[in-house]
Amino acid sequence: MLPIVISLIATVILLVWMGFFMMGSLPLLVLKHDTPLDSRFIRGLFNVYYVAVMLTASAAALSYAWSGKPVFSVGMAFIAGLAFALRRWIIIPRMDMLRGSIPAADTSILQFRKLHIAGMMLNAAQLGTVAWSLTRLAL
Repeated sequence: MLPIVISLIATVILLVWMGFFMMGSLPLLVLKHDTPLDSRFIRGLFNVYYVAVMLTASAAALSYAWSGKPVFSVGMAFIAGLAFALRRWIIIPRMDMLRGSIPAADTSILQFRKLHIAGMMLNAAQLGTVAWSLTRLAL
C-alpha cells in the first residue's frame, strides 16, 4: 500500500508542477521578448520547470517500479528523460543562444517566441498524457 501512495503523491506533485508552469508561462506570451530581462526570466522559468519535472518524474518512476507498475514506471521515466533532454540539449541551449542577440535582431525575438510556444506545447502534451494515463489506465 505504501509504494502506491508514494507513487500517487509523486504524480500529483508532478501534475502540480506542470499545471503551475502552464498557467505561469501562458501570460508571459504577452511580453514582446525584446529585452534581455524578458528572455532571462522566461529562460529561468523553463529551467526551474525542467529541474522540477526531472526530480518528481524520477521519484514517480522509482516508486511505480517499487509498487510493481512497470507501464507507469516507464512512462514517468520517459517524462523525466524528455525533461532532461529539453533542458540539456534543446530548449535551454537554444534560448541561451538567442538571448545574446535579442536586442539587435528581430529574427532572434521571433525565434525566441516560437521556442517559448514550443516549450509550452510540449508541456501541454505531457500534462495531457499524464492526466489521460491516470484516468484510462488501471493502477
